[in-house]
Amino acid sequence: MSLRIRLSWPAGHTTATLDETPTSTALVGALPISSTARTWGEEVYFDTPVSVPVEPGARQVVPPGTVAFWTEGDALALPYGPTPISSGDEPKLASPCNVLGALDGDPRILATVRDGDPIRVEPVD
Repeated sequence: MSLRIRLSWPAGHTTATLDETPTSTALVGALPISSTARTWGEEVYFDTPVSVPVEPGARQVVPPGTVAFWTEGDALALPYGPTPISSGDEPKLASPCNVLGALDGDPRILATVRDGDPIRVEPVD
């Protein structure tokens, strides 16, 4: 079974499809979430009320559009391009993150998120 979420911020919105993992189940159980977006290179991340351990299969280098959970910061991490520690075009997260799924559309939509924007995550019916 997959789970769908909607992310919205002042300049836009997108949806994502999550695989059923312990982290995604915990995240969906905490919805809706309102937070403050932060940017790090071509990555958007923000705090959540969820705290989970690193899962087997956690990865640091992921494709653009991956929905990841940064366990060290209890944050959702949404890379859409290189970060300050990337060695090429692929996003490299701050540390290995739990991979939850992927954005449904073009991940470049996240370029419209500004540092400090309010961001909201809610379930898609």
